[in-house]
Amino acid sequence: PYTTLFRSFSGLAGYRLGKTADYSIEYAMDVGQFVAFLRATQPKVADALNIESDGSAARAFLARLRDEIGKRGIVDCLRKGVRHRQHAVELFYGTPTPGNAQAQWLNAENRFIVTRQLRYSKDGTAHALDLAIFLNGLPLFTFELKNSLTKQTVDDAIRQYQYDRDPRERLFEMGRCIAHFAVDDAEVRFCTHL
Repeated sequence: PYTTLFRSFSGLAGYRLGKTADYSIEYAMDVGQFVAFLRATQPKVADALNIESDGSAARAFLARLRDEIGKRGIVDCLRKGVRHRQHAVELFYGTPTPGNAQAQWLNAENRFIVTRQLRYSKDGTAHALDLAIFLNGLPLFTFELKNSLTKQTVDDAIRQYQYDRDPRERLFEMGRCIAHFAVDDAEVRFCTHL
């Protein structure tokens, strides 16, 4: 049942399929999708930061973004963007006002990404989340999915978050994601902090 859910996400309202290989454990984000968003919406900033390289300017910015999200939380950073040196970097474009073609175009460039089996752990083990949703490469939600075919319930998903997911992992830090979901065929529960 969850494979069907995942496939429906990927074709719904512009969702894109994410690749676990594009996820950076160091920066806790899908760097490939973030770079594509920045290149499409703010090409001068992307050029100034040399964002497509693995150079010192790009790494410094990605570290700054990671640290700002750690301090301010993902919601505040999405709302207000981040400043890095002389650059004001927008991370999301909200609902445009009617008739504003530029705002409509920028809003349409937002990238919603769904990634299955996201390997998130810095300790090199095979720890993976069932599903994660990103906006412009930045994590919003994580999911542990259970179903009656495997005789698992939402309680098993909760226990997995409690005992198998380390809250010290960057992805699970307070404010890094909006929420973490435990889901089964009949029930959904969530928390904002592990």
